[in-house]
Parts: sequence; C-alpha cells; structure tokens
Amino acid sequence: MPRKVPSVDTASKHEVPDIEKTVTRRLAPEVRERQIVLKAVDHFATHGFSGSTRELARQLGVTQPLLYRYFPSKEALIDRVYEEVYQWDTSWEKLIKDRSIPIQQRMVRFYSSYAEVILRREWIRIFIFAGLTREGINSKYLARLRERVFLPVMAEIRSAYDLPAPTGAKQREIDLELIWSLHASIFYLGVRKWIYGLPVTDDIEDHIARQVDAFLNGVPAALQHAAKESTRAKTGSKA
Repeated sequence: MPRKVPSVDTASKHEVPDIEKTVTRRLAPEVRERQIVLKAVDHFATHGFSGSTRELARQLGVTQPLLYRYFPSKEALIDRVYEEVYQWDTSWEKLIKDRSIPIQQRMVRFYSSYAEVILRREWIRIFIFAGLTREGINSKYLARLRERVFLPVMAEIRSAYDLPAPTGAKQREIDLELIWSLHASIFYLGVRKWIYGLPVTDDIEDHIARQVDAFLNGVPAALQHAAKESTRAKTGSKA
C-alpha cells in the first residue's frame, strides 16, 4: 500500500515557543537563538520582510539589543530563517537517478516526499514574500532545483523512453519548460492553500500520481515532436 502523504493542512513542524515567557529565564545561548529563529520563521511567514528591526524585535518578544547579540543585522536573521525553512534532502537526488525503480514510481515517490517539505505554510509564504520583496534570495534555491532535480529528471525520462539527450540550448530549454509545468502544478497546491485560502485535496500522493501519469503520457511524444521539428529546421536551413 502506498505511503500516504500528509495533507497541506498538517501543522508545521516548527513549534514556535513563547519567547516572552522564556526570555527572562537563563537559557543556553543556542536554545535562545533557536527560539528567536523559530519565532522569526512564523513572523516572516505572516508579515513578510518589511518593518524595522525594532518592530521585528518587539514582534519576536525580545529586546533589540538581544536580537543584535545573536544576529548582527536583519539580513543575517533572514539568511538564518532561510536555512531553517529551505532544507534540502540529498536522498531526493539518489532516488531520481535510481534506475532499478521504474521512472513513474521514482517520480511519484520523489514528488510525494518533496511535497511533504514544501506544502507547508512557512515554506510557501516565505518563498512568495521573498520573490516579491527580496531580490535574489530565491535564486540559489531555484538554481539548485534546476541542476539537481529538473535536468536529472528530464535526463531519466529521456533514458526511460529511449530518447536522445538534448544536443543544444533550445532542446534543454524545452526540457526545462516541460518539467516546470509538472513542478508548478504541485507547488500551486500550496499557493491555493496558504496564499488564496482555498481548499485542496487531502490525498496529496494520489494527486501527484495522477499528475505524473498525465505528464509521462504526454512528454515523450512532445519531445519526439520537438526533435523532428528541430531536424526539419536544420534541413531547411541547409537547403
């Protein structure tokens, strides 16, 4: 029986402590820093990145000097929050390339695991806020996604369907646009839930299985068609 992926309604793994009640107690520095980070995660997911450090400290339930003791700037705190929320599971990369598993099963397993991570309130909302107001902050994550997921997945699909590897920038661009369409359909579940406040399916894994099935029933034919078009274009240019 396939593993059931939790709904996007599942509570966040980040349990945010009440710093206002604990800050006056003598805490180990690493404990207090952790409390500040988790509270900041919730703050940025709710309010975005605007506001002064004084207001941020007030919202976090600490004094501004204490905040600066652990994080010398607002940018340093944002960077730490980003590290906390956007963690990467290297087992995803191994799964994508494991050819002992049929390509459809690999993709369903990968995207089910990936969905558990990204379809959370703080992941989606901070990513959207960052894209709108923090130029470049998402670039590193998206570059990693391109190199470690998108291109490898398309390479595995081409191999599974006996299609040649892309030979130029145009073909690689086609590959990337195709895999973006699948990836975006899964990411958009989180947008619907945490940005628009709309209901989404409770059975995420079943939804992903259908999306992958539809994707694999169309993409090989689309790649074959694109290859033929490219060949015709080259032949025509030589005529």
